[in-house]
Amino acid sequence: MALETATRGLDQLAVTHGMTLFVNGASGGIGSAATQLARARVIGSAGAANQSYLATIGAEPVIYGDGISERVRALAPDGVDVALDVAGNGVLPELIALAGGAPQRVVTLADFQGAEDHGVHFSNGFKDGNAFHALHSIGELIASGRFWLPVEKTYPLADIREAHHAGEHGRIRGRLVLVVGGAL
Repeated sequence: MALETATRGLDQLAVTHGMTLFVNGASGGIGSAATQLARARVIGSAGAANQSYLATIGAEPVIYGDGISERVRALAPDGVDVALDVAGNGVLPELIALAGGAPQRVVTLADFQGAEDHGVHFSNGFKDGNAFHALHSIGELIASGRFWLPVEKTYPLADIREAHHAGEHGRIRGRLVLVVGGAL
């Protein structure tokens, strides 16, 4: 799902080589996937603990929160070509400003009300279709070692309740995996 969602967001922004993309929330599953799949320069926001991780997956990291626009402009003085909001933390006005004042150059995956308020596209897999057409090329990237999605923790199927709780209440960088049958 993270791969499909990231691919859909990148496709909707028409991200191509030579562009600068800002990913708000780049260290989570969808943000990590978008960062690695983008064929562009990526500036990504995350907390202090995830800055080196972002650099590892190819982003120029910045700390999220107050002053985000200034930190992005320190790396891209003229702003960015497009922005993808994965975090939904109320920064759509800043993302629009970073993208040259153009709401059509911003897509959010997480802020429905902000999208309505600011004229930004809210990407929804049900409404917008899906990007399964891109999954075969992602398989090639994984096989070649150019794409990596970390696994946070594995759970036996019997512990599905614990896995669900961790997903709802924890700060997770990687994926939670349910193991059906034998051990990994």
